[in-house]
Amino acid sequence: MSDRTADLPDAELHAEGFRKTREAQRAALAEDYVELIADLIESGQEARQVDIAARLGVAQPTVARMLDRLAADGLVYRKPYRAVFLTEAGRRIAEESRERHRTVVAFLRSLGVSADTARIDAEGIEHHVSAETLDAFRRALAQAG
Repeated sequence: MSDRTADLPDAELHAEGFRKTREAQRAALAEDYVELIADLIESGQEARQVDIAARLGVAQPTVARMLDRLAADGLVYRKPYRAVFLTEAGRRIAEESRERHRTVVAFLRSLGVSADTARIDAEGIEHHVSAETLDAFRRALAQAG
């Protein structure tokens, strides 16, 4: 066995890491949408397809397809000629995503990362970080005072 092979984790453990990453990538997109929809609604605006597309930097047909998927998953509903609304399940996911985002931003800021960079980096990290790691971030923040 070469030295490089000895450094590899067990194949099943290795595969589990990749499986979790793929699952997180699939969930990340849905979480981004429901979080943005919640933000738009709570800011007093309507969550219109055109606004979602502009804020996510994607085309409106892309948003329409994702909204169909989110509706099929029971996370959003639409009224004819109106905006998009979150179901209770969608609101729960949006809040969980926000909480992860706030924790990651706070942790990065505690390390000296600038506010803008922490916000941008948290957009990716928040979807891939485990509950165990988030708990460690929270403990480190609590100890830092």
